[in-house]
Amino acid sequence: MKNMESERHTETTASQPTRKRLGIEWPTIGLMIVCYGLWFTSGYYIYPFMPILALALMAVAVAFHSSLQHEALHGHPTRSGTINEVLVSLPIGLVFPYRRYKHLHLKHHADERLTDPYDDPESYYRALGDWEKLPAFVRVLLGWNNSLVGRIVIGPALMVAGFVVNETKLIAGGDDKTRTAWLLHGLGLVPMLAIVWFVFGIPLWLYALTAVYWGLSIISIRSYCEHQWSERPDGRTVIVEKSPLALIFLNNNLHFVHHKRPTVPWYRLPQLYREQREEWQRMNGGYVFRNYFEILRAYAFRKKQDVVHPVLRREPAPGRAFRPRRHGISLQGGSTLPIPAEPPKE
Repeated sequence: MKNMESERHTETTASQPTRKRLGIEWPTIGLMIVCYGLWFTSGYYIYPFMPILALALMAVAVAFHSSLQHEALHGHPTRSGTINEVLVSLPIGLVFPYRRYKHLHLKHHADERLTDPYDDPESYYRALGDWEKLPAFVRVLLGWNNSLVGRIVIGPALMVAGFVVNETKLIAGGDDKTRTAWLLHGLGLVPMLAIVWFVFGIPLWLYALTAVYWGLSIISIRSYCEHQWSERPDGRTVIVEKSPLALIFLNNNLHFVHHKRPTVPWYRLPQLYREQREEWQRMNGGYVFRNYFEILRAYAFRKKQDVVHPVLRREPAPGRAFRPRRHGISLQGGSTLPIPAEPPKE
């Protein structure tokens, strides 16, 4: 019955009159200019006189840019996927190739597999068998990482290390798409690092350990409790109602609304939520926080959940990895509309 309620809501909202999709979404273009402007102004004008402030502002720009990349991979601010990619192609966040982020994040949008340690690329859960093989000190680190302060302090390091290791394996295994994504990323790094080193005069190691790391820490605040295990897919995604960080996150704190309407631009999410607030909360089973301060008070030094997934992947299941059937082709820039996927075959 609850699944039918979810489907009914999707059909209802989809059938309501919607604004005609504009060729260019100027609010998003404006924020892209603000983001790059903040980054450049901080490095060129502020760093020589107030380096700590400059690096902090650049960290905000890095987090902001990550949110803009997220917007771009969902088909904004233009109908051209190529143009959207170019608009966010300067990798001021240093670490994650845009095409890899796009591929993995769209796979993550198969809601029926959210939190799966293998099938959800953004899951923080581990399979029981994998957990038992980890060294004790790694288990301790992953346990700390499941508190909010731990996620902010050590989360970026763990995330980058795990990502680089996995990407290296894919490239070594002959994955051409992954290799191409990293090649394009490397081409973008050349002008970006040249600007940081020669124009701003910031040592590259300092930029990486401050602006980039702090930027990832800001993003970690948003991602900390975005998803949890629930028997109902709709109950796996959080709603954080209000936050001063909402603009940096491009309203992705309303994460459940985004998952149900993934092609809606960031500036329409609050209105969608306000119009049917009670229904959204009923659909996701009340997995709602008023703000991030409420999350901080509850989970600053206490883990919100165990690292081992409580239900999925408790037993080894080789060859049963989930694969989405396909992604829908939209006019908003390529494969941006996730299609419900088939579960693993028995």
